[in-house]
Amino acid sequence: MKTLLSLREVTKLYGDITALNGINLEVLKGDLLAIIGPNGAGKTTLLKIMAGIETPTKGEIVYKGKKITIDNLHAIRQNCTMVFQKTVVFNTTVFNNVAYGLKIRGFPENEIKSMVNEALELVKLKGYEKRQARKLSGGEQQRVALARALVLRPEILLLDEPTANLDPKTTSIVEEAINYANREMGTTIVVATHNMFQVRKIAKKAVLLLNGQIAETGTVEEIFLKPSLAMTDFAGLENVFVGNAKPSGKGTAIIDIGDGLKIEAAIEKNGKVTVYIRPEDIIVSKIPLKSSARNVLKGRIIEVSDYGQVVKLKVDVGRVITSQVTRLSFEKMGLNVGTEVFLIFKASSVRVV
Repeated sequence: MKTLLSLREVTKLYGDITALNGINLEVLKGDLLAIIGPNGAGKTTLLKIMAGIETPTKGEIVYKGKKITIDNLHAIRQNCTMVFQKTVVFNTTVFNNVAYGLKIRGFPENEIKSMVNEALELVKLKGYEKRQARKLSGGEQQRVALARALVLRPEILLLDEPTANLDPKTTSIVEEAINYANREMGTTIVVATHNMFQVRKIAKKAVLLLNGQIAETGTVEEIFLKPSLAMTDFAGLENVFVGNAKPSGKGTAIIDIGDGLKIEAAIEKNGKVTVYIRPEDIIVSKIPLKSSARNVLKGRIIEVSDYGQVVKLKVDVGRVITSQVTRLSFEKMGLNVGTEVFLIFKASSVRVV
């Protein structure tokens, strides 16, 4: 297939922070490429550079064989559409939201109506045309944003965590729409996600981004059948975080993982690190336990997933951390969505990718 978009030695700095470091990436026409990695790895920054929203500090972008500069930035902006993780809809009807870009581009009214209807049908929002977009649920608003992008028939569609915080039914609708756009409409799609199950379901190729650098790239089959150590660690684990580590002087390091949350790890590193904590290494309690564990975090359960004899809990402690308990413990403690709990884990349970 023909190369549509290339990034060559792309680096992006925000002051002293290196968001991307020497990225080399090719997107082929017809690709459905997943950019995977933990929060803070640089996924959103990478998409913004691809969309022409951000410009690289170093390196170059080549679109259809031509180097993109400030003088021809419009070429990529006109043919590349990005849907952000935090959905923004206009304070008007669903129809007007989806039709907005078409009206700006001067499409005739009869074509606009037909194209909007087709896009809404694709995201299962047929019949919602006259509803006020801002009164819809979060999942419905995300589907409106996706329809607003798809209706423009972009050559490249960039999606930033398109199913984050969505229920399973809405997630399935969004994934079906993505697959349809790629397969039937020929849209080249790049999806930034940390959802490994989603990557297996929809992507053809994947890139693992860690600490602003590409750690692994290949087809989904290559990556999952013969994964590298970095991919194995990331793909099979939850609770992957990027943070800044500072040695404590006691054989450990305090890692700031953002949103005011710090955890202690049995490492002696300084600077940016990617860490993970296995859900099974986290003790869940309704009261703070007397323990030698260095990490005791207070939070509230926001999601419960039933896996038979095991129940996984997503707990908001400032960041969302997944823990795991037996069904018996879950029932004995009377846990549910909204329950306040403490998460306890040792510094030695915090591992470095």
